[in-house]
Amino acid sequence: MLKYFTLFTLLLLFSGALSAQKNIKLFNGENLNGWYAFSKEDGILKDADQLFHVSDQVIRLYGPKAGYLMSKKSFVEFVLKAEFRWNNDEKFERKNQKRNSGLMYLVPQSAKDTLWPQGIQFQIKEGATGDFILLQNVTLEQNGARNEPGRSVVISKSENAENAAGEWNQIEIRVEKGEIKQFLNDKLVNEGRYPSVTKGRILLQYEGYPIDFRNIEIQKL
Repeated sequence: MLKYFTLFTLLLLFSGALSAQKNIKLFNGENLNGWYAFSKEDGILKDADQLFHVSDQVIRLYGPKAGYLMSKKSFVEFVLKAEFRWNNDEKFERKNQKRNSGLMYLVPQSAKDTLWPQGIQFQIKEGATGDFILLQNVTLEQNGARNEPGRSVVISKSENAENAAGEWNQIEIRVEKGEIKQFLNDKLVNEGRYPSVTKGRILLQYEGYPIDFRNIEIQKL
């Protein structure tokens, strides 16, 4: 009996180890390793902290230049989790007063660095957080119909689930077997099928109003 118990325990430990290997922290809480930055004024900045910064285990996007952080790695099927909040502290310089940002995914390696590149955006915007923004001719199917390709196509969220400005919000994006689901604070707010992009990078947008991100983690499926 002890022999079987030991074997069972080892199998559980091995299974747990495999599961843990699938979880990848895209942000290590200390620096911007694994990301590069881009702004229209500077182009690509391999040293991302020339544009954006980390403090208190939080990525802080702020300043006079719109731009983004792009992950260097691409992913196919995954569950992506992240937390964000609007930073209302006046000490952080801003480009404008509009609370508008986004978390993009499935940004192809071939996509040109520009504001904004090809991919799918989980819209983060006051009153519209959870919308799909399909950029640079990306399409997907929703309710049996496929959208017309365009430079920036909006598919509205199903409900409002964003917390008040200044509070943390939880994003979860699931891409699996041709289906995409977007969750905000544990509520399903948007979904679609068969996107025209199926592999790509992760991108954090800064459009002018300070925003913080933390706990960015991806699980390969």
